[in-house]
Parts: sequence; structure tokens; C-alpha cells
Amino acid sequence: MGKQTERELFHRHPDNPILSVKDWPYNANSVFNSAAVEVEGNILLLVRVEDFRGISHFTAARSRDGVTKWDIDPEPTLRPDPANHPEELWGIEDPRVTRLEELQKWVIAYTAYSKAGPLVSLATTKDFSTFERLGPVMPPEDKDAAIFPKLFGDRWAMLHRPVARSPSLPANIWLSFSHDLIHWGNHQEIVCAREGSWWDANKIGLSAPPLETSEGWLILYHGVRTTPSGSIYRLGVVLLDIDDPTRVIRRTDEWIFGPKATYEREGDVDDVVFPCGWVMRCDTINMYYGAADSCIALATARLDKIVSFILTCPNHSSSDWWKS
Repeated sequence: MGKQTERELFHRHPDNPILSVKDWPYNANSVFNSAAVEVEGNILLLVRVEDFRGISHFTAARSRDGVTKWDIDPEPTLRPDPANHPEELWGIEDPRVTRLEELQKWVIAYTAYSKAGPLVSLATTKDFSTFERLGPVMPPEDKDAAIFPKLFGDRWAMLHRPVARSPSLPANIWLSFSHDLIHWGNHQEIVCAREGSWWDANKIGLSAPPLETSEGWLILYHGVRTTPSGSIYRLGVVLLDIDDPTRVIRRTDEWIFGPKATYEREGDVDDVVFPCGWVMRCDTINMYYGAADSCIALATARLDKIVSFILTCPNHSSSDWWKS
């Protein structure tokens, strides 16, 4: 029996990549890092599309099976609007979409690229055709944000990833709360990048929006390891308390998915797997991810296997466990 050389809990779809610029109805440099939701029986991807200026916008793509026969909007679905929202001067990037049943709306957390750097902005929609911008809700530099789908008491919660101006400080995942989705406070650092040679040392960030399970909130995150030949983006998971999302229950020590296929290792940015959305269908998670900042791929996993695995991981209850 051969030795196990990696632990990958998600399995790549054999038709990967499932979307690329060759599928697009208009000229673009690359398509990647899409939000993913299910709407009226269809998988809807809100795709980040980069034009030949280097400026990004969003375009919706819909498919009944979430793999083939994509119906792609013939022109951008949501463009940057720097005239009314100067924080979007250099584009809008990496959307993450959450259904808020309390409001009967979808909320999109995305990165607006301002002159001062990237920041978190929010917009809402009922139909992915018209959108209401709520504007920037975090100052730069901040990104990798998503809203929880449920209220905690009378407050919404949002995960995000601020970056300190000092390059010597790590980039960690924070949690903030709001009564109205516009004014955010009670900011708390909840998941920290590790140190040294770990796969998620120095810089981490949220990937897909929080997923509710019977054991707690499943949080998919990316870790960035810097090497002499560049950065490598891999994925891990965290489990948060279902009633108190400030409390981390478990965290994987090993990465569970990383760049391996050619389309993940070679592209505009090499060695990147970057999910911004996942969808539950029956007992299976469909994880849609940007590969090498150049295309969109799909990987799947059974929810029970992910939850069972993370429950075997260390119970991180002390304040300095992440430094080990």
C-alpha cells in the first residue's frame, strides 16, 4: 500500500474547467472567483470578469445542472460605478452572495478597488438584474467578506479580512456585527494566520460564505504560503459555534484542497484555488472556485465527510493555539 501524500476532501469535476473566456459572449481577459447560489432550481454564478484594462466587473451565468449549458448574460450584469461610487474606480472583485430570508433579498459582499486600496462594499438584489448598492462598509485595506444568513439576536454578522499597513503583521479573519448592514461594530479577530512554515502562515482569508451544519458554522478559508517562486493558495476549514460565531470550535491543521491540476497551477496568477461560493445539493457541496485567476472550476464533497473530518481536528480553545 502506497503512502498518503496529500489530503484532498474535495474531488475535481472531470469536465474542469467548467467556464473560461472561450465560453464568454463578449471579449474579456479572464473569468474567475465567482459567487454561487441556487435560484429557482438553477445554479447561478456571479462571475468576476476582468477586461483588457485589468478592471473587473460581474456577470451572471446560470445552469440547471451547475456544470453544463450555461446561460451567460450577454453583457456585464453589474459594472463598477465610479461616478457615483468613487471607491469602485479600479473595479469590483470577488463577490460572495448570501440569502437573507428576513429581508427577502440576496446580499452581495464584494471588494471595491479604490485609490486607497481594496475595501468591503455591499449591495442587495432580488433578481440578479437590478441592484441596490449599500456602499462601502469597511475602510481599506479589507476584503474577503461574507454575511451570515441568519441574525444573531437582532444583529447581522460579517466575516472579513483587514490588512494592517505594516507588512510585518499577519492578515487574519475578523468578525463584525450590524443592525442595519451599513454600520458595523463589535469587531473581533477570530481566526489568525499561523506562523513559520505552516501552509496558512502570515495571511489567510474567507473563501465561501458560512455554511450552517448541525455541528456549527462551517467556514472555508484560504491560506497563502509565500515561497521563493511565489505564493501558493490552499484551503482549510474552521467550525464556529452555531449560536456564538465568535467561538472557534475546530480548525484543520492540514490543507484540504490545493492547486494540483494544470489549470490551477498555470494562469494569470499561478498556484491558486480561490472559491467565493458553494452550493448544497442533496448531501453534496458544489464548490466553485477560481483557478489560477484564469477560469472557473468545480469540486465536490459530501457534507458529512467534511463535518466528520473537522470534528477529528484539534479543539482550539486557548487564545494562542494558532501559534503552534
